[in-house]
Amino acid sequence: MTNPLLGAWDTPFAVAPFDRIDDADFAPALETALTLARAEILAIAKTPEAPTFANTIEALEASGKALDKVLSVFFTVAGADSNPVRQALQRDFAPKLAAYSSWLYAQKPLFARIGVLWEQREALGLSEEQARVLMLTHRSFMRHGAALSGAAEARMQAIMARLAELGTAFTQNLLADEADWYMELAEADLEGLPDFLIRNARAAGSEQGLQRPIITLSRSLIVPFLQFSPRRDLRKRAFDAWTARGANGGETDNRGIAAETLALRDERAKLLGYDSFADFKLETEMAKTPDAVRNLLMQVWTPAKAQADRDAKVLTEMMRADGVNADLAPWDWRYYAEKRRQAEHDLDESELKPYLQLDRMIEAAFACANRLFGLEFKPVQIPLYHPDCRAWEVTRDGAHIAVFIGDYFARAPKRSGAWCSAMRGQAKFPEKQGPVVINVCNFAKGDPALLSYDDARTLFHEFGHALHQMLSDVTYESVSGTSVARDFVELPSQLFEHWLEVPEVLGEFATHADTGEAMPQNFLQKVLDAATFDMGFQTVEYVASALVDLSFHDGPPPADPMLRQADVLAEIDMPAAITMRHAVPQFAHVFAGDGYSSGYYSYMWSEVMDADAFASFEEAGGAFDPERARALEEHILSRGGSADAEALYLAFRGKLPGVEALLKGRGLDA
Repeated sequence: MTNPLLGAWDTPFAVAPFDRIDDADFAPALETALTLARAEILAIAKTPEAPTFANTIEALEASGKALDKVLSVFFTVAGADSNPVRQALQRDFAPKLAAYSSWLYAQKPLFARIGVLWEQREALGLSEEQARVLMLTHRSFMRHGAALSGAAEARMQAIMARLAELGTAFTQNLLADEADWYMELAEADLEGLPDFLIRNARAAGSEQGLQRPIITLSRSLIVPFLQFSPRRDLRKRAFDAWTARGANGGETDNRGIAAETLALRDERAKLLGYDSFADFKLETEMAKTPDAVRNLLMQVWTPAKAQADRDAKVLTEMMRADGVNADLAPWDWRYYAEKRRQAEHDLDESELKPYLQLDRMIEAAFACANRLFGLEFKPVQIPLYHPDCRAWEVTRDGAHIAVFIGDYFARAPKRSGAWCSAMRGQAKFPEKQGPVVINVCNFAKGDPALLSYDDARTLFHEFGHALHQMLSDVTYESVSGTSVARDFVELPSQLFEHWLEVPEVLGEFATHADTGEAMPQNFLQKVLDAATFDMGFQTVEYVASALVDLSFHDGPPPADPMLRQADVLAEIDMPAAITMRHAVPQFAHVFAGDGYSSGYYSYMWSEVMDADAFASFEEAGGAFDPERARALEEHILSRGGSADAEALYLAFRGKLPGVEALLKGRGLDA
């Protein structure tokens, strides 16, 4: 039988035939796809005709489609529905894919053809997008060491292969530690916990085959437990397990992996002629330099830490009033912050969650996309990789735009966090193809599933990424959707979060799970008033992580990343009761791959723009101003990476923003 990963997919919308794909199909499909991809590359490199944009750059764009199909399916299920077989395949595939990448960039005849076109670029009569694709292709070859030779070239290939292995191991170690730990709760331990958390804990216990509730290291369980449990001893036990992930010793310890990764990245940068990995990585971003990143982060750090210090004093007084004569600890902060929020804003999250039903929040995101961009979402029944998944066809004026897939619930085989990916990107060359976009989250399952406000914001965030993919309107897939600078990619996602806070959106879609009644106006106002509550804590834990990431890569690599982390935190006077959002052993953004390495700051760089961008709606006709929505789609969402990020933002807004809008949005401008 034909391997279902390789043939044409005669399925609705040509979505992968998940019902016909078995784990045993992946390895042979990868080998066949790699062989085909190599043959395609060699054919381009050996073309006897002189290089043209069509026979070289467009030929590259059209190559590797079989490999793309295999990997899009594999990495989707490996991340969202892992199992031991898929984890073993990940370990096997990582060096093979690294070897293929190294082989590709080592094709000297191919690089020579690209070089000729690069030298002749002014005379080629290229469109703006074609010129951009040529530049990005040439730059990619240069940054992957195509100009290296001899021992340097061989060493680069070895470095890239080893980094791929290390990134896979880091991810799997973290997943193993998260899956292996849980804390059983006796009935007495449930005292003080809200009903939604008790229900979710019982459901988690049932999934483990237990007859009692448990707390796992899923964020949707552990964070509310830290918020609501009056048992300080249990909070500490849970928090210690949460922060020990990847640092428990033994086979799943990530600290050695982090150290080796940093050393290899530094060596890679030096081989390419850069002073540090941060200099290498930031060259292609909007920020450009480590100094620009550090300047932004410190502009935010100073007021954020001042606010956190003020908050710590209030929380300490509350703890003293409870008779706890100890220093405020990280496992205390969320508990007393929640009590403070209830007291100061009369807002209890256990009362809020019934108004934030998952299905209604999905409807809210869809409704905003409809009002802003005219998109419509129709449920479709197609085979997917897990029963939890659901799919919609996205249309506009009756025309097909995309397929959107949502995978929202936490489960043990799924890696933590939330993400958006395109199983197929939008393109018009070599033929027109609509995107297939997936949002993956880790919300607690329930009937109905209820979200925290942070969960709802995550849903809107990831859907913002999805809109960037779905509304893409470029010719070449290599620059479609989210194929943009790392510190620009978070702009659409963080910008879309703002629509969750639009009163009329919550007023329509925040309906009570039991009564169906809309959120009362006074309660709605409390939610909006509390939007910047505890922002000192949230900003400090994030900025500290970003500063540590930058320090790891801006200069000589640390022999012991844990010591470097401690030194950086001491230098910035990190509040004792707040920890980094992601410490070294769990910092998957930085160590599970190359994506956010030296780039974790990018969320905040994008936030400077998203605060300013939403302000432009408010200054115009409001959150759903049609002219601003058209400008957002025309200049940013539809353009992908087809032009420079700074130019795209200037076209949308007319100016580049300062940090002031961000500080105001976070309530840190006092």
